[in-house]
Amino acid sequence: MDLGLKNKAYVVTGATRGLGLATARELAADGAHVLITGRTQAAVDSAVAELSALGSAQGLVADNADPATAERLVTEAGDRFGRFDGVLISVGGPQAGTVGTTPESAWRDAFESVFLGALRIARTAAAELPEGGVIGFVLSSSVRQPVPGLAVSNGLRPGLAMAAKALADELGPRGIRVIGLLPARIDTDRVRELDGLAPDPDAAREQACAAIPLRRYGTPEEFGKVAAFALSPAASYLTGVMIPVDGGALRTL
Repeated sequence: MDLGLKNKAYVVTGATRGLGLATARELAADGAHVLITGRTQAAVDSAVAELSALGSAQGLVADNADPATAERLVTEAGDRFGRFDGVLISVGGPQAGTVGTTPESAWRDAFESVFLGALRIARTAAAELPEGGVIGFVLSSSVRQPVPGLAVSNGLRPGLAMAAKALADELGPRGIRVIGLLPARIDTDRVRELDGLAPDPDAAREQACAAIPLRRYGTPEEFGKVAAFALSPAASYLTGVMIPVDGGALRTL
């Protein structure tokens, strides 16, 4: 199936590892130009070297929480590739903890990066995207169902999902799509770190797998393929949707 990605240009934030990198791999391998971001030059350079073996990739050191980041990303994509077709907004997961024990500073910091930073990038992208453009948010299954021990994610992700839904309504008449992706237990460094917080990480993973209908964690590659399709012209009639990538773990519709 031809996804129509050849020579399209996408920005993928937080793409030096995990789900962002997995998506960038699929986009680059299918012929798209990809501008990735990360917080350190070393991480960005390493990811760009890997992606360049698959296709066209460039990198930029940036922090989603920085108010200047949004404009930089959109400008750089246009300058480097001569076009700008979409963005996937991915950020690192916020601090783990309960509602009662997570300090206020952690909530404030996460709001700046997870919520406000993502919204700022989406708004800036929306002003520049042409008809057929797309804005994607990497969210979490916590949009629909609280994840134990991830209070900040449980608090912020649903609000960002509703903002994305509203943005889809606003941008639809211009032919711009907005989608959200809801990963659950994908076998990334982040999820392994969370499992490692349990007294018995192996037992925690087994218990988590038992609650997933497919009885296993997903792979980053499986997430990346879904994300690349959702961002592609092949998904041109999908907007305002929140797409679970979770092996059936969510029990909601």
